[in-house]
Amino acid sequence: MSASSKRPLSRKFAHYPRLNPLGVGRNISAADLVDQTMLAYNGGRLREACQLLTRKMLPEDGFVGLSLTGALTPAGLGKSCLIPLMKAGFVDWIVSTGANLYHDLHFGLDMHLHSGSPFMDDVELHREGVIRIYDVLFDYNVLLDTDAFVREVIQGPEFQRPMGTDEFHHLLGKYVSERGRRLGLKDSSVLAAAYECGIPIFTSSPGDSSIGMNVAAMALRDSRLMFDVNRDVNQTAGIVYHAKSTRHTSSVFILGGGSPKNFMLQTEPQIQEVMGIREKGHDYFLQCTDARPDTGGLSGATPAEAVSWGKVDPDKLPDSVVCYTDSTLALPLISAYVLSRVPPRPLKRLYDRRDAILDAVKTRYLKTGTVTKVTTSRKIAKRGSSVGLKKR
Repeated sequence: MSASSKRPLSRKFAHYPRLNPLGVGRNISAADLVDQTMLAYNGGRLREACQLLTRKMLPEDGFVGLSLTGALTPAGLGKSCLIPLMKAGFVDWIVSTGANLYHDLHFGLDMHLHSGSPFMDDVELHREGVIRIYDVLFDYNVLLDTDAFVREVIQGPEFQRPMGTDEFHHLLGKYVSERGRRLGLKDSSVLAAAYECGIPIFTSSPGDSSIGMNVAAMALRDSRLMFDVNRDVNQTAGIVYHAKSTRHTSSVFILGGGSPKNFMLQTEPQIQEVMGIREKGHDYFLQCTDARPDTGGLSGATPAEAVSWGKVDPDKLPDSVVCYTDSTLALPLISAYVLSRVPPRPLKRLYDRRDAILDAVKTRYLKTGTVTKVTTSRKIAKRGSSVGLKKR
């Protein structure tokens, strides 16, 4: 051993391990690949994301909310990654675009999607009745048959009333699960898995998808199904309040950004700013995104910015991770990592306790909340209900 290798590490590098990776071996596991070779740049952030999830978000039965944007289910990530994570107890509640849930139905109904190319002639595809999502291809009848399934299901008497999107997806998932059993399918649909595992799934913009389009069309046939978005806002806040009031951590795992990201994060401002309940923000923030922060959009907004809104606990900001990469690259690696490093957790089955969870936050709000300006732990203006009025 050389004399230089025996020198003590300089104090200025004491908290930073040496970057000196081993060579990649033939039989290295995905988890070891992440730990041993992804040491810098967004590879380093992906390693930090995996370690944050396994070492801090999941231990001590912490609550993990997952938000989904981008066409993840058409790419097969529902079957390959999301369902295994859900069944292992690593996802406790979900906010998704309606599109991801709509395309999830194709798999739950055993319809065929195909790997294609992003460089095809779309005019010719249109002529041939082929739908393209970048390099995923499927027949136009897949849409028509999925639409028909949704319309037939929501004619049922249990759908003829207002309901939160979590209840709607739970009921829809029941029918997808039953259809899957008849078709001999196993672990094919996120909606079916959520129904079976008691995982609530919310949609922040229920009219913005083919599912919402079919619900709207059925309203013209006198369907009484209406989405109760007020319940969704309060129910999701209730889940976070339930986590914190029972001394558990609340974590957000964000794939992409968009409306589901905000809907998941706004639970803390709903608790603090609107309901007047003392809270500090989500404990852990993990996001995989390709969105830039400098455009001012929510998708690229950093966890540091979220602190200013009360969405993230400022004391936990050093633990936040943003990995700037495509979710179709990150999610399989993160899934393989966590499933090999953490034993399955008991399912929380938050859907089964939805009424009690909502009642708890409602009781606290009615006790501490006000109609006039709420009092918070922050430094705020003294003026209350006179906000916006000019002095005469």
